[in-house]
Amino acid sequence: MPDRSDSSGSRARREKTHERYERAKELIPGGTQLLSKRAEMMAPDQWPAYYSEAEGARVTDLDGNEYVDMSFMGIGACVLGYGDEDVDASARRAIDEGVMATLNCPQEVELAEELVKMHPWADMVRFGRPGGEAMAMAVRLARAYSGEETVAFCGYHGWHDWYLAANLETDENLEGHLLPGLDPNGVPESLEGTSKPFHYNEIEELVRIARENDLGAIVMEPIRNEEPRDGFLERVREIADEEDAPLVVDEITSGFRATPGGYHAALDLDPDVAVYGKAMGNGYPIAAVVGRERVMDEAEESFLSSTYWTERVGPSAALATLRKFRSENVHDHLVSIGEQVTSGWEDLAEDHGVEIATKGLAPLTKFVVKHDEGQAAKTLFTQEMLDRGYLAGNAIYTSYAHTEPMVEAYLDAADDAFASVATALEEGSVRERLNGPVAHTKFERLN
Repeated sequence: MPDRSDSSGSRARREKTHERYERAKELIPGGTQLLSKRAEMMAPDQWPAYYSEAEGARVTDLDGNEYVDMSFMGIGACVLGYGDEDVDASARRAIDEGVMATLNCPQEVELAEELVKMHPWADMVRFGRPGGEAMAMAVRLARAYSGEETVAFCGYHGWHDWYLAANLETDENLEGHLLPGLDPNGVPESLEGTSKPFHYNEIEELVRIARENDLGAIVMEPIRNEEPRDGFLERVREIADEEDAPLVVDEITSGFRATPGGYHAALDLDPDVAVYGKAMGNGYPIAAVVGRERVMDEAEESFLSSTYWTERVGPSAALATLRKFRSENVHDHLVSIGEQVTSGWEDLAEDHGVEIATKGLAPLTKFVVKHDEGQAAKTLFTQEMLDRGYLAGNAIYTSYAHTEPMVEAYLDAADDAFASVATALEEGSVRERLNGPVAHTKFERLN
């Protein structure tokens, strides 16, 4: 691990990174393609925006600084770790055999077979590449089946018009699901009223939406930050049946992390459609819409088509990823690592007198500092961990590349970081200790 004792702290050796990021802001609206990868969301002026190499759970930035990634592991995509040998070998074979042709790649049929086997309630599969695109496909199919427009949704489901239309009625509709105060600029006003939010475990909200609207679909993450209360998911399923509105579960984030397939299986929930992305290809673009024949058949009538849905690398990587999930019981490791990290946070916070709350699934765990300066304290924690050679905020997506000794070393470093946060909170000096602004909490302009 590089020495970070330089007196300039986490600003040391970032010249190439900062130069590249400043140039990006001139060329790329928002600076990055993904909001979650903006440096401003972690530690403005400090977080290394670009990587030159990534392997296992280690990342090297443009200036040669090496870090252990105890944060998002490719925003949840690299669940086996960066550069997994088996997945990369499968992708290389696909490249050697030809990535694209006028004809179709046979791997997509093999992958469809694997996914249908994983889902006893399902019959058919369509593939996309990014997860948000697959969600838009699923919503289109559900609306085509039901013949109705209104979508009741719970959770985060991407950037497409059908979802952001919720904020046409009020800019508070996506608060608690996505980000507060999002302005749906560019979303047709004619979509107002077509997407209605309800909160997890608040079944009366869904009952009201169903009573007041003809539902075209119910879309939800099967689980996120809390366990379902008794009867909640069962009642959601009943309402979907009563309304003849397909139940679509978004497994883009949760999928493959606690079971070899979707989290809905562990919760005994049989949806009509399940959508996957992120972890399914371990960093290679691949997404899937898995569903019942009566809903999926609508793809024969509603036009869904894209050239790059037919390339070979994504399905090949996904097949290798799924095989490894099963052979290595990867989900058990992800849960175990997440539990180790969560209990470590709780112990360290208690030791240093920092009040935190932990939440989320074990493989997708996070903590929140319960203080008026909580966001600044989180930023200070990130800054302290950068100085110690870690990409680390207040959340982690665990991976198969994270080992118990790695977590122990991380928690040793976090011990010092929590100590710094505790002192800063006690002194009221959190912001003064930062080497840059406080991390952003919402979507906002960079200039």
